[in-house]
Amino acid sequence: MTRMFIVFGLALPMMTMCRTANHAPWPKQVDFLFAGLVANQEPGAAVLVVKDGRPVFEHGYGVTDLRTRRPVDTRTNFRLASVTKQFTAAAVMLLVRDGNLRYDDSLTDIFPGFPEYGRAIAIRHLLNHTSGLPDYEDLMPPPDPALPVEQVQIHDSEVLELLKGQKAGKFEPGTRWAYSNSGYVLLGLVVERVSGRPFAEFLRNRIFVPLKMAGTLAYERGKNDVENRAYGHTKEGGHWTETDQSPTSATLGDGGVYSSLSDLLKWDEALCRHSLLSESEMRPALTPVDVPEGPPTEPDGTAAEYGFGWFLNPWKGHARMWHYGETAGFRTAIQRFVDDGLTVIVLCNRADLDARTLALRVADLHLANGK
Repeated sequence: MTRMFIVFGLALPMMTMCRTANHAPWPKQVDFLFAGLVANQEPGAAVLVVKDGRPVFEHGYGVTDLRTRRPVDTRTNFRLASVTKQFTAAAVMLLVRDGNLRYDDSLTDIFPGFPEYGRAIAIRHLLNHTSGLPDYEDLMPPPDPALPVEQVQIHDSEVLELLKGQKAGKFEPGTRWAYSNSGYVLLGLVVERVSGRPFAEFLRNRIFVPLKMAGTLAYERGKNDVENRAYGHTKEGGHWTETDQSPTSATLGDGGVYSSLSDLLKWDEALCRHSLLSESEMRPALTPVDVPEGPPTEPDGTAAEYGFGWFLNPWKGHARMWHYGETAGFRTAIQRFVDDGLTVIVLCNRADLDARTLALRVADLHLANGK
């Protein structure tokens, strides 16, 4: 999972409405863009464009893997990587709505054995990346290269133990912003502890089943299977190599969900219609965090802002909520221009494509024309 960073500046009400309008037929332009990037027998991509609540373009390119060479289609399930964080945030928000959790509850409230430094870390700090938690990737022991990657993967409970072994965070919670996969792993464990259900089960019962996202799941090796699965790939020395897993691929809350275009269309509809969380319940997720020092910045130093599981910034003057993800062999992005009734989703099972930039190029085909 990468650390991802951004900017927001338009009023919240503009981010929560779905409009209806006429649109121009531009699928051929989108198809031309992706057809030139992915050969038929290569690892590929899936692209969805939703305008005013209905899909106007949905297409798969390339294959799910080089063993079966099964074509990518709208039901192909990709590892979402950090796009998972919006589902983790939604799970926490459901518990808050239920009255079982508060955004101001601390880590020591949830995990009594957590060290004293967790007393100042609230749930909202985990959600908006202001917790100051150390990065679990930096605390992991070096993996044994002689072992299969699945045998050296870290799991959520092990992340918790690593963090419990620390005496302090990187900074005082709420004072700075630093993208934290550690925080979202802990949020998955918070959901599990508060609900009394495994995190993957909570996601399934409270989000995926109600929204009829039948193929979507938080993948746990040996416990469930991903149907219509795409496998990640990297091009090395001119040849494709399957690079589907890494030592951090088994954690759930920060990046463990698999989904498809057909299911993400239902997720987009739920966000648009507020059928899972009401507009007022979603408001905290769409409110940029404000910190007194070290505010969010992109790698180049550009000012950035974040809500709960969503980056928030206008793109060329268009209000936007978005996220993207990167992990071994996968690149993903969702761009929602809710004021324009436009959503673009790009899922790739290859590491050489920039899903975020491609999604914005697709969006520009619409936004530049104001259609």
